[in-house]
Amino acid sequence: MKKKLLIIDDENRTREFVKKIIDSFQLDIEVFTDGENVETGIEAINRIKPDIVLLDIQMPDGTGFDVLNSIETKNFEVIFITAYQEYAIKAIKFSALDYILKPIDSEELHSSIITAMDALEFKREDDQYLALENNIQATNRRKLVLKTQESVFVVDLSEIVRCEADKNYTFFYLSSGKKILVSRTLKDYETMLNGYGFFRIQQSHLINLEYLDRYDKTQGGAIIMKDGVSVPLSSAKKEQFFKLLEKL
Repeated sequence: MKKKLLIIDDENRTREFVKKIIDSFQLDIEVFTDGENVETGIEAINRIKPDIVLLDIQMPDGTGFDVLNSIETKNFEVIFITAYQEYAIKAIKFSALDYILKPIDSEELHSSIITAMDALEFKREDDQYLALENNIQATNRRKLVLKTQESVFVVDLSEIVRCEADKNYTFFYLSSGKKILVSRTLKDYETMLNGYGFFRIQQSHLINLEYLDRYDKTQGGAIIMKDGVSVPLSSAKKEQFFKLLEKL
């Protein structure tokens, strides 16, 4: 059975252009272009019951987030469409959801749709949307969604003690003692967590400065975390680290 994909965007030209691109992929997908704003987007989702929704963020009568908040049961994958907006993209990234930037690149669109189709085999966790709802509020504390092969975890940044690289994977060590392995690089999380009190003290380690206990000068210098773990400080990072300490 063909999958249903719904495009919700306030520009008719964009909807038709994206439909044309998707049709060219020759995937087993039926494309609908019924959603031109928040109101008609909600109506189209309830009527069509799509498997995938391409959802514009900014529309004349609200946002794509308003559309999601109005849908009680979200039995579909979402790919956000947006011009570059830092606050929205940060919220989407923290919530482990997908997005593509305007102007739309066909290869990125194809990749996102294939990923969404693969994800349809698994139950979408409502926790991700709850995290998104939290993260789009600038005054709220960020919540990070960590997806493993078995589970989806939503953690407050204050729960993260440190992160450790393992090739293209990252281990998260939480204040509860829980250890979570995620299939994304430490570099991804370093970029995402920039500005939230995290510091990469060497190639394999990113720490939450809130859990820093002390600097130990012995054996070349190491960071001692409040959980007792010792992490070596890279010589290339020492000057930057001590400048940070002065500001704490």
